[in-house]
Amino acid sequence: MSNQITLQVNGEPRSCPSQTLLPDLLEQLGFNPRLVAVEYNGEILHRQYWQQTKVQEGDRLEIVTIVGGG
Repeated sequence: MSNQITLQVNGEPRSCPSQTLLPDLLEQLGFNPRLVAVEYNGEILHRQYWQQTKVQEGDRLEIVTIVGGG
């Protein structure tokens, strides 16, 4: 039996193990957690809540990379 869940990341279906914490998911997807902003189910999720946020089946995430410079 698989413990995988499916969620939307930037409009694409992705799977990950259930109970995955948001920072772990970001790293699995190849993002540097220090350089992204996350919209979680339509709301900007403040960084202070990332460590306690476990992604759930059907969640929608928009991950935006912060680019420095001008």
